[in-house]
Amino acid sequence: MLGTTGGAARAAAPQSDDLEQHDLRLNGDAELARRALVLVPKQRPAGAELPLLILLHGLGETGNELLGIHAWAERYGLVRAHERLLRPPVARELGGPRYLADGRIAQLNASLDSRPFRGVVLACPVTPNPYRLQPAPRTLDRYAQWLHEVLIPAVRRVAPVRTDRSGVGLDGCSLGGYVGLEVFLRRPWLFGTFGTVQGAYGVSRAPDYAARIAAAIQRVGPTPIHLETSSGDPYRRAQEALSRELRDRGVPHTLRVPPGPHNQPWLREVGTLEMLLWHSRQLGAH
Repeated sequence: MLGTTGGAARAAAPQSDDLEQHDLRLNGDAELARRALVLVPKQRPAGAELPLLILLHGLGETGNELLGIHAWAERYGLVRAHERLLRPPVARELGGPRYLADGRIAQLNASLDSRPFRGVVLACPVTPNPYRLQPAPRTLDRYAQWLHEVLIPAVRRVAPVRTDRSGVGLDGCSLGGYVGLEVFLRRPWLFGTFGTVQGAYGVSRAPDYAARIAAAIQRVGPTPIHLETSSGDPYRRAQEALSRELRDRGVPHTLRVPPGPHNQPWLREVGTLEMLLWHSRQLGAH
């Protein structure tokens, strides 16, 4: 569970000159999901279709639609990460902890100098808690179906997104990382990229997950995978175990372990920034 920022709960995405916001009220079960925030880059080539990245939130925002749809944009720093990547040079923003190392700052800015960030359409739906909505496998089945049959078509009605698999990515933070992994394994043909940020699952699940990921990729074709954790993440060992298991099975992937804890300031400083840039590169945002 991600740490909170304290004080009153925040439930509004920051306004941005770069992103237009769409609050989608959708068909669905109130206990599962029926709402999503969609962020669309305002500056885009006329007639261009953009990649779509679906982002699932953590446990702390489950049970409240408004908190859920705005978690990434506000609490996890998604809007600000988009602005930082769009207008480099990237720099540290926290006054104390150095979660973003000097060497990594130099690498990010060199990458952005050679290939500017162009952005993707971002869909942030309500994420259910499968541990509360038992049986969990049935909840995950239904949620995967909802993302496929309700959310993605709804996003395509309000934003110029690509319809091919290679143009759709999926990522999730903490509980959302676990839910996202289960969704990907249920419908791998939907997603051209997949990742987790501090995904909340145990070390013991790594061999089974790796075997299922390898089997899924064998069926649907190459799928870039991004595993992101941090030095103080309680789920770090699980991400590293999954990375080893994937490597042993010959599954290409990226594992990134910057310094820092499992909390929202870390996400706002580095976690969300790294996640967003990686997907935009892999999804071919031009």
